[in-house]
Amino acid sequence: MVKKHEPPVTDQPIKIIYEDDGLLVVDKPGGIQVHPSGRYRHNTIVHVMTKELGYNKLYPINRLDRMTSGLMMIAKTSQRAAEIKKELRERTVEKEYVCRVIGLFPRERIVCHAPIKQLSYIVPFNYVHNHGKDCTTVFERLSYNGMTSIVRCKPLSGRTHQIRVHLRYLGYPIANDPIYSYSAAWSHLLPSPHHSLDNPQKIIQSMLDTASYDYMVDPFEETDLPRCQECSVPIIQKDPAPDELSLWLHAVKYTGHSWSYNSPLPAWSDDLFNGDKSKVTASFD
Repeated sequence: MVKKHEPPVTDQPIKIIYEDDGLLVVDKPGGIQVHPSGRYRHNTIVHVMTKELGYNKLYPINRLDRMTSGLMMIAKTSQRAAEIKKELRERTVEKEYVCRVIGLFPRERIVCHAPIKQLSYIVPFNYVHNHGKDCTTVFERLSYNGMTSIVRCKPLSGRTHQIRVHLRYLGYPIANDPIYSYSAAWSHLLPSPHHSLDNPQKIIQSMLDTASYDYMVDPFEETDLPRCQECSVPIIQKDPAPDELSLWLHAVKYTGHSWSYNSPLPAWSDDLFNGDKSKVTASFD
């Protein structure tokens, strides 16, 4: 028997929005990784769809972050995948996301050109830096409920965590973002806009010291978590709450030369949603 340890993932279903002979378009739930890597093997979109739903080999086209929900295109053939990926590389595909951010986002359309740099290969964190990679995101406020705003986001490039980094830089982080929100343990170490990062090692160490669930836990790193007696992998003590697995960031629409696909809007984007109060309070404590 092979012993396996995998971090907890969402139990929300993978909904199929569109299907033909060469393509699947699904509504990916937040809280599940796209393809097997690291500690995720079985609890991934690709594995679930190939093993449990009976599909053959699948080719993910747009790879959403584990915590991000929404529209995902998955090809059934390498040729179909290559066709759409070519459009993505040529930046002829229009991408649209929605998110819920802290505060009253400006009424006017905001275009952010701030370059982004990776802090370290050790931790999944990026930040605005003059010597970073060029990128552009267009933002537009859709609504405001007195505490948080729903914002439409159109990334014109594809940098890692681009939307999340730009929103933090503008002063309106995604309300339940565990990495880029003001409530993160390392938030006070981050520079204000237009200032350089003086000591990145302090942030890296803070992230490693306060690793939450699995997103920074390396099986071979020192950690206070108890370990499996057979294989020494750290054991997560409790399952995270649903809002700790899923980010309030949703890929709602992708449009190419001759195609366009839409994903249903998530419950947290509704005007009557009231689950943001605790997140806003925590961010300013």
